[in-house]
Amino acid sequence: MSFMPTGTVYGVLLNFRAEVEALAPQMSQPPYKAPPQAPVLYVKTANTWSPHGSAITVPAKVPEVEVGATIGMVIGADSDVEGFMLMNDLSIPHASFFRPPVKFKCVDGFLGIGPAMRDAQEVADPAQFSLEVRINGELRQSVDFSQTVRSAAQLLSEVGAFMTLAHGDVLMLGCDAGRPLARLGDRIEISAPGFETLVNTLVGEQP
Repeated sequence: MSFMPTGTVYGVLLNFRAEVEALAPQMSQPPYKAPPQAPVLYVKTANTWSPHGSAITVPAKVPEVEVGATIGMVIGADSDVEGFMLMNDLSIPHASFFRPPVKFKCVDGFLGIGPAMRDAQEVADPAQFSLEVRINGELRQSVDFSQTVRSAAQLLSEVGAFMTLAHGDVLMLGCDAGRPLARLGDRIEISAPGFETLVNTLVGEQP
């Protein structure tokens, strides 16, 4: 039985330095005119959740999807971190990363969820996490979590300053720049030392 969240799953935008640097010119333009001061969150609703090993259906007329490989923090009973898990935060490619439209982020099945949670007591420092994305066996992206804008502890603290995370909620650590694109029929594997590999396959809608 694959692990599935029992609470709400939150994604965070702009938590990797490379993406912040790439988008810095846009942040000074209207309507915001400055970089965000607090973490920018979005929800991956329960209809998006796909367990490890499942096929994820891509809507008709969507030629490719963006792979958002990340690690999620599972919140414990005392608002601490109970564990960590691999996640694949899929999206339909879109231009805006400031307020991502729900129709691009919350498509049915568009969140692959790792097969098991890694206990937080096994993790000395989440900044040492690194993961690899393979599509059809080919390495397409490597992610180094020492390159986040906010560390896992800082992110948890800053989010906790304006909202309460409940037991069973999951807070993702963010997706790095250079996210690869995948198409129908592709097998996506996300792996990281100490974690069981997350695998999902993209399929088309049935006529």
